[in-house]
Order: sequence, then C-alpha cells, then structure tokens
Amino acid sequence: MTENETSRAERFASGKAALDAFHDGAGHGVIESLADIAPELGHQIVAWGYGDILSRPELDPRERQLVTLGILTAMGGSEPQLEVHIGASLKVGLTPQQIVEVFLHSSVYCGFPRALNAVAVAKRVFAERGLMPLAGEAPGA
Repeated sequence: MTENETSRAERFASGKAALDAFHDGAGHGVIESLADIAPELGHQIVAWGYGDILSRPELDPRERQLVTLGILTAMGGSEPQLEVHIGASLKVGLTPQQIVEVFLHSSVYCGFPRALNAVAVAKRVFAERGLMPLAGEAPGA
C-alpha cells in the first residue's frame, strides 16, 4: 500500500468507527446504497464526514446530533437525511422529547412548515420504534 492509500484506508476506518457510534442500520444503508453508483461519495461521507468532522472531540455526539437536526430542519427538503439522523439522535441518547424540542426551537428561525415536516418525520421514526405517543403540554396550557 502506498502512503496515500494507507491514509485513505485509515481515514475510512476512523470514519467507520464514528459511523458505527452514531448509526444503526439506516446510516449504514445510506453508504451501502451508493456502492453501485457513487462509491466514492460513500467513501467521502465515511472518511471525511465521519472520520474527519463528526469524530472531532470539541462536541460530543449528542451535541453534534442537536446541531445536525437543526440544520437539516432549516434546510428543508432533507427529510430522508433527517430520518437517519433522528435515529442517530436516539442512539446517542437524545430523548424523543428533546428531538421534538429541537423542531419547536427551529420553527422560530426557519418557520412552521419546515418544523412541521421535521415533526412528521420524527413521528414516523418514533412510531416505528414504539416511542409514540409522546406526552406533552396541551395547546393553551
């Protein structure tokens, strides 16, 4: 192996460890779905996204997922990625109530339509995992 190949392999291995820490099957499924059409994109998501960025020590996994949920909500049109990261958020210890709170908080900055879309994705993920219904305050309380 050349030095460049070793570095590439090491970055991928580091990213794979971070990917495993954040995601269950859904996160891995995204990478696997790219193998036959865009394997380099899958490699970069793992090596750069997870190995170089998400594994940095300055934010813990819970904090990183809070940021990711807020950004994906604000962007809009990222519901498939939001679904994967809601699952990751649960895996790293965020509660369903905390996840919904991110969407409520995001509504102030990015609007109700994007927050509603995010909540709809969360509802689907929570239902699949047996986490519904969530208790909360009644409107007007």
